[in-house]
Amino acid sequence: MLSILFTFLISILNLGQTPKTTYVSQTKVAPKIDGKATEACWAKAKWMPIDQLWVGKQPTKADFNGRYKLTWDKNYLYVLAEITDDTLIDIHTDPLDRYWDDDCLEVFIDPDHSGGDHLASFNAWAYHTALNNVSVDFGADGKPHDYSSHVISKHITKGNKTIWEAAYAIYPDTYVDGAANKPEILKAGKEMGFAIAYCDNDYSPEREHFIGSEVVEGDDKNQGYKTASIFGKIILK
Repeated sequence: MLSILFTFLISILNLGQTPKTTYVSQTKVAPKIDGKATEACWAKAKWMPIDQLWVGKQPTKADFNGRYKLTWDKNYLYVLAEITDDTLIDIHTDPLDRYWDDDCLEVFIDPDHSGGDHLASFNAWAYHTALNNVSVDFGADGKPHDYSSHVISKHITKGNKTIWEAAYAIYPDTYVDGAANKPEILKAGKEMGFAIAYCDNDYSPEREHFIGSEVVEGDDKNQGYKTASIFGKIILK
């Protein structure tokens, strides 16, 4: 009896440390990546929040507010993000230079939900997609590379609201830069690590806010670019 009570108490204490699990419905018709999000698959998918402060001070709702949806087919994981941001900037003209300090959407994918380090490997991906739709992550050499061929992205801004629509090809950890890599064919039941975040800059030398979808324990919450262990879990259905 005491052991059962102890296990129960430990589970309560660890609630905030358990990554969430999201079931993602398949779409029969692939959405057109145009930033309009008018397809039926998006109407059926549920909104989920981007509301966890990872870097900086808590922004006001007018400065930043975000949410996202997911769907999939055999070729891509599709992401729809609605971002409210009162200032959009891209001050680093070189797409491989300090891209995280510009406004950008960041999508984290762990193809086999294995967790662990990915700072200089393809164990997982952290695609930073800039306002010009260039997608960058670190390669196996620990240096940033342009992986825009993995991501189809389009966004439309009206006022202070931007709709991002993107399709992500899923490459396994056997990926090799420069090789003839093939993305995975996705199937129902597949589990992947996933998180989404937004880098927000309002004309400062560095991003002022970094807001993600997952609860990250500890003082240093900027962990997603180097470890997949903080990602949530998605299951394709």
